[in-house]
Amino acid sequence: MRRTSPWVGWALCLCASLAVSAQDYIEEDELVLDPVRDDGTRPESGAEFLRCNKAAWRMPGQYLVMLRQGAHESHVQRTITRLRARAARRGHLPEVLQTYSGALRGFLVKMSSDVLHLAVKLPHVQYIEEDSSIFAQSAPWNLQRLLQPHGGTSENGTYKPPNDGGMAEVYLMDGHVQSSHREVQGRVLITDFNNVPEEDGVRVHRQASQCDSHGTHIAGVVSGLDSGVARGAGVKLVRVLNCQGKGTVSGALAGLEYIRASLQARPAGAVVVLLPFIGGLSRSLNAACRDMVANGAVVIAAAGNYRDDACLYSPASEPEVITVGAVNAADQLMSQGAGGTNVGRCVDFFAPGDDIVSASSDCSTCFTTRGGTSQAAAHAAGVAAVILSSNQNVSPVQVLQTMLRYSISNTINLLSLSDTHRLVTPNLVAAMPPADSPANGELLCRSVWSERSGVAGTDVAISRCRRGEEMMGCSSYAPDGVGVGETIATHSEWMECVAYNGARGRGVYAVARCCVTGGLRCQARASPEPGRDAECVDRQHHLTGCTSWSPAEVSSNSRPHLGDRKRCAAKDGVTSHAVCCQAPSLECRLLENISADEDGVSKFKGEVKKRLPNDHVLSFTLRHLCCFLARWRCPVPLAGLCPTVAPSPGAPLSWGRSLRATVAVSAVPQRLMGQQASLSAVASCHRSSPPPLHDDLLSHRCDVEDDGSSSNQPD
Repeated sequence: MRRTSPWVGWALCLCASLAVSAQDYIEEDELVLDPVRDDGTRPESGAEFLRCNKAAWRMPGQYLVMLRQGAHESHVQRTITRLRARAARRGHLPEVLQTYSGALRGFLVKMSSDVLHLAVKLPHVQYIEEDSSIFAQSAPWNLQRLLQPHGGTSENGTYKPPNDGGMAEVYLMDGHVQSSHREVQGRVLITDFNNVPEEDGVRVHRQASQCDSHGTHIAGVVSGLDSGVARGAGVKLVRVLNCQGKGTVSGALAGLEYIRASLQARPAGAVVVLLPFIGGLSRSLNAACRDMVANGAVVIAAAGNYRDDACLYSPASEPEVITVGAVNAADQLMSQGAGGTNVGRCVDFFAPGDDIVSASSDCSTCFTTRGGTSQAAAHAAGVAAVILSSNQNVSPVQVLQTMLRYSISNTINLLSLSDTHRLVTPNLVAAMPPADSPANGELLCRSVWSERSGVAGTDVAISRCRRGEEMMGCSSYAPDGVGVGETIATHSEWMECVAYNGARGRGVYAVARCCVTGGLRCQARASPEPGRDAECVDRQHHLTGCTSWSPAEVSSNSRPHLGDRKRCAAKDGVTSHAVCCQAPSLECRLLENISADEDGVSKFKGEVKKRLPNDHVLSFTLRHLCCFLARWRCPVPLAGLCPTVAPSPGAPLSWGRSLRATVAVSAVPQRLMGQQASLSAVASCHRSSPPPLHDDLLSHRCDVEDDGSSSNQPD
C-alpha cells in the first residue's frame, strides 16, 4: 500500500467524516460499513457502481476503484494515469488519496461524480464503490458465564480458563488504547498504523480519555489482567476509528492491508483479527476479510447494535467472518433503548455484551461498564485465542466449529423477533471449551441457512459451506409446505445446496450441513435418471444424506434404503442425489421409526433409542432430514428436511452422557404434501475417531414432537 503526501492525507480525513454528533453516535462496539448496488446510478455499460445501502453513511465524491482479479500493480498506475488524463480533458482533476496492492488491487480517489461515467469504462476496472463511514459499537458476570457450562472455574469461584491464550496474537482494529492502563500494560502494542477521518465539527474537544475509551475497554475484554478472557494474548492495535468512534471503509481496507503485509513480513502461528465495528454492505470490505481468512487468520466481527438484520452490514455479512451478536446476563438479546443486537442468519452465535466491566481510560486503574456487540465480539476473540493456544494448527473454520460445539443452546427467547428472523437466528451463546476437549479428531458440524428465495416458480435459494468444510447433507424448507425439493450442484469446485420454490409457493430456504474432521471428503452422486435411486459406489464412502427434486410436483423426498445404507430411494419423476463421504474411522448405521398421518394432517411422534459406543456420533434423519454431531450430543435436525419440519440453526449443547433432542414438526394439511403423509426417521451413527480404551456405552435419545417449538434439554 502506498500513501500520498501528508497534506493529501489530511484532506482525506477532513472530507471523510459524516455529520454525527458525539452523543448521537451508537454505543461503541462496532464499525459500520455497507455499500449496496444502486441500480438507479449504475451506468449503462462498463464496471459496476456500488453505493452504501445506508444513505446517511455515504461519502459522495470519494470512491474506491477496484480492478479485476489478476491485475498487477502496473495496471493500478496505468488506470490512475488514464483517469487523470480523461478527466483533465473535461476540466476535472481527480485526487488519488491511496492505493491498494495487497489482497485487492485498486485506489481511493476524490473526484466529481461527473467523472464517474469515465471511470467505469476504464480497462481493468471491475467495480467502483462509493466510500462510506464505519462506526464503533459498544453497550464480571460475563467471564463466569463463559465457563459455567463446562465447570471451568476454580473452587473459590475465580475465572480459570483452560489456558491464557498466550500463543495467539489479536489484531484489534479500533480507536486508540491507553496502553499504560494496569489491565493491558505490557499486553498491547500500538502499531504505527493510523488511518482515521477528522472528527465532526470544527471545535472537537479531544479529551484523551474519550479518544481511548472504546479501544481500551475492548482490549481489556480480550486480554485484561482481571477483566480479560484470554489474559496472556498479545493485542496489536491498528487504529481505524477516530475519537468519535467513526472511520471509513477505505481506512478499514488500508488497516487490513497493513495487517496482511505485517503477517507476510513476520508470519505468526495463531492470529485473530477483531473488527468491533460495522458499516453498510461493502463488497470491498467483505473481500478483504475473506482474503484474510484464506491466509489463515480467524476474523471476528460485531453483528451491529441496530436491532436489524446483520446481513445488511459489513463485515458482519461476510460468510467467512465469525459474526457475533450480544446477550445480557440472563442470556437474552441485548437491548439498548431503540437499538439492540442485530440478528439473523449472518450471526454465528451470541456472547456477553451487556453491562461488561473492563478497563476505563479515565485513569490507569479505572474500570467502567459498557455494552454492545463490540464487547460480544471481543469475548469471542478471547475464546478463539484460547482455542488457538491449545492447538495452533486448527484452521479458522475449525475454530468456529469448536465454538459452536461448546456453545449453550436454546436459552435465548426469540419470540420477539419477526417470523423470518426467528427461524434463522441461531439460539446459541458462546462458552469456553473445557480443558479436556479434543484438539482435533472430532466430527464437528453446523447448519447453514440461505436467505429466503423469491416467490416465482423458478426461484431458488442457495446455501454454501465455508472454506475447509465439507457438505454432508442438503435440505430445503418451505414455510408454507410448497417446494419442489433440493439438489446439490457444483460451482467453481464448490458444492452448493440448491432449494427450489414450488408453483404458488411463498419462498424456500436451502439448509446445508457443513462438517469438518481430519481427512473428511464428500461428493454428491446423482441418480442416473429421474425415478432411479442415487447411490454411493465407492467402498470407502458412506451415505450421509439424500436430496430429491421434482419439477412437476411438491417434493416427495428421497430417503436412505434401510436394506442398503448407500442408496437413496427415489419416486417416479424425481431426481435424487446421494451425499457420499469418507474419513478415517467414519462408520454409519441406520435405524427407522415410522408414523402415519392422523386426520389428513402430517404429524410425527416417536423416539429413537440406541446404545452406542462413546466414540460414535448420532445422526438423526426425519425422512431425509439428517443431523450429524460430534460425540456425546444429540442435535436438533440440522440438514435435510421434509417440507413440514423446521430445524434449528447452529449446533446443540452437549449435556453429558444421556441426551435428548426435541424437534418441532409443523402440522401441514395433507393436500400440501402432494402424497400420502408418512414420515420416517433414520438415525445414523458416525464414528469419527479411534475407539477409546474402554467399551462404555452411551444412551442417546431423540424425541420428535408436534409441539411447535425446538428445544435441547438434559434428560
